[in-house]
Amino acid sequence: MSRSWGLRTRLVHGGAARSAFGETSEAIFLTSGFVYASAREAEDRVAERAPGYQYSRIANPTVRMLEERFALLEGAEDCAAVATGMAAVHAALFCQLRAGARVVASAPLFGACQWILTDLLPRFGVESELVPASDGEAWERALSRPAAVVLVETPANPTLELVDVERVARLAKAAGAALVVDNAFATPFLQRPLALGADLSVYSATKLIDGQGRCLGGLIAGSARFIGETLRPYLRNTGPALSPFNAWVLLKGLETLSIRIEAQQKTARALASWLEGHPAVVEVRYPGLPSHPQADLAERQMLGPGTMIAIRVGGGRERAFAVLDRLRLIKISNNLGDVRSLATHPATTTHAKVPEAMRARFGITEDLLRISVGLEDAEDLVADLDRALRP
Repeated sequence: MSRSWGLRTRLVHGGAARSAFGETSEAIFLTSGFVYASAREAEDRVAERAPGYQYSRIANPTVRMLEERFALLEGAEDCAAVATGMAAVHAALFCQLRAGARVVASAPLFGACQWILTDLLPRFGVESELVPASDGEAWERALSRPAAVVLVETPANPTLELVDVERVARLAKAAGAALVVDNAFATPFLQRPLALGADLSVYSATKLIDGQGRCLGGLIAGSARFIGETLRPYLRNTGPALSPFNAWVLLKGLETLSIRIEAQQKTARALASWLEGHPAVVEVRYPGLPSHPQADLAERQMLGPGTMIAIRVGGGRERAFAVLDRLRLIKISNNLGDVRSLATHPATTTHAKVPEAMRARFGITEDLLRISVGLEDAEDLVADLDRALRP
């Protein structure tokens, strides 16, 4: 497949490998194992002296098609697909950490990512430090001493703060650290972490890449050497394998990714502008608004502001719940990236396990709502939110 193809062409044709039947749509190789013509062939495949598949925990033709297509989209040398987005974050970290290592990460992070940093890694003798996402001086201080890995989430979930990836990439390199960027909110269609200096880009493919709330999946993109020599052995032996059926669903999702994001982002821009003028809204966070504290960085770093909006409605949890409960079109769900617009209260869902003091420190207030904008007509979303926001 040609890397000179345009984006939409790559999303439709990248990685396709037809069987002898010449099918139009990608085949689903729903098999756990593969057979060999001889014992010698089995030995050579396992020893990686001969091409071919051994076992779907290690590799599968449908999963490989997804990996190759996504690598083309990302502009990466290679990609590994795993069972979930959290499996992608976990593997990207653990495959390169040892006892005594140090990890520096942006905050806020998705609740499960933060749990890995603050609860799981210390059990194995790994130190972690959280840095406010947009605080450049704090990044300078944190990376003035050696680290093994830097993990950033930009735009951040749920506050939509941004991390200056190019700046942090330079600091990480000087500290001897690999930079891992969780790019799930933007996808490679709106942000290219590897081109900005990151070593790995990780995704919950469950979100915008599937885009229709159908299945789970995760993706890790980076250099062929890192994927092949460091990540693949970890995945092979720990087993977070992606189902071939889910890989096929995600391949179908990639075919429409560009047109979905373009349409959803257009609506999100309009909705964010309208929300900013609503008397019942205390604050709107959207990277496409001039009022966003890092609007200049968003313009420089991102190809578009995305499909996610964060708002504060005042009145604490009681007011936030009342707004959610009055919604009719927008559904209450802690998922995101769906064709259906979704809203959630992060403090009691996605970040419920984060200590209250830490939530407050990083801006996850009791009156904060996160909105994932779907494909509905903008006028219908405005009407639904206007009714819900009325005192």
